[in-house]
Amino acid sequence: MLIPAVLAGILLSCSNDDIDTGPGEVHPVQIPARISAGTNDFAFDFFKNLQVFEKPEANLFVSPLSLHIALGMLLNGAENETAAEILKTLKMEGVSLADLNDAYKTLLNDMPVADSKVTLGLANSVWYKNTFQVETDFKNVLNQSFNAEVTGLEFNDAAKDKINQWASDKTNGKIKKVLDKISPNDRMFLLNALYFKGNWAKQFNSNNTSDKLFYLSNGLAKYVKMMSVESEFVVNYSEKYTAVRLPYGNGQYEMTIIVPQKDIVINDIIDSFTSEEWTGLRTNESKTKVTVGLPRLTLDYGKRLDTTLVNMGIIKAFTSAADLKKINKTEEISVAFVKQNTYLGIDEKGTEAAAVTTIGIGLTSAGPSKEIICNHPFGIIISEKTSNTILFMGRIMNPDSK
Repeated sequence: MLIPAVLAGILLSCSNDDIDTGPGEVHPVQIPARISAGTNDFAFDFFKNLQVFEKPEANLFVSPLSLHIALGMLLNGAENETAAEILKTLKMEGVSLADLNDAYKTLLNDMPVADSKVTLGLANSVWYKNTFQVETDFKNVLNQSFNAEVTGLEFNDAAKDKINQWASDKTNGKIKKVLDKISPNDRMFLLNALYFKGNWAKQFNSNNTSDKLFYLSNGLAKYVKMMSVESEFVVNYSEKYTAVRLPYGNGQYEMTIIVPQKDIVINDIIDSFTSEEWTGLRTNESKTKVTVGLPRLTLDYGKRLDTTLVNMGIIKAFTSAADLKKINKTEEISVAFVKQNTYLGIDEKGTEAAAVTTIGIGLTSAGPSKEIICNHPFGIIISEKTSNTILFMGRIMNPDSK
């Protein structure tokens, strides 16, 4: 499912071979087609709406999957119109809560073991103020369907530190802080953490990495560390962009890089992208020998998503009209904030990516080419092949190469 980031290529004589560490193990991840399609629709809708509230020249990297799962936990505590708005925004209208929870459980259990050569961690947790009475059914469903750790704490600085430590532990230290403070009105935090680390199936040779110009959207240019690899990849050409798929490990996970054609802006491509177009990219399996150039980069990103989600249709949950009685029947509570922190690192060996989504709940108050060069703003999507699930999506406007 991702778009949740693209390549630059230089004609260098690369000696770039497949890594041969044995076949490893591959396990398909199977969820209903209706739910898979819905999560992809959500991913693209989320990214398009997020672009509206982000500066056009800024890097952007998010995890639609992490947000979907976190909102799925919230959905289990919502009723009536509040639940209907969340379900519609998640693109899951007509899907029963039981079936959706089953799909979440499948993803949580099966994605981490889908490819033995890729490290994938998915974790959920619920933290509530120990004087706040949480409905037993809500705690049970989050524990059973979301494998969530459910913990009651005195909401003080020690609790904040403990929650931040959980986020850091679940993302290999890449996201160290998700809470700056705990406010007096805070009653609960729902967290999803997603961690990915995979080596390229066809690695970049570090001897071929060199300083190359990257052309920014404002007309200026900067030097970046441009990696280069020559091999056979699945490539799709269109009037607006070239897309190339770079597999990790045994090929169960892959990065799709979307490189705009000349005079085409990556933001416009993403705005017009559909899940049908994404599915079309997935059906092509013919390989072409090309040289791919991709900047080495690291990126930290964080964003409050309240306005984006309201724009997508989740309105009542943020207001005094919120109906979250499946969480607590006695206090008037609503969603105080939704935020996501992410990390992306791309180098010659592979990719490391992480996301933590936090929901705070509180009292209501041109033609084929043999080169695919990422030397101008591009998009990336990291996805799992068998379930067609997008983990991460991003646009790289100004790579920071180290």
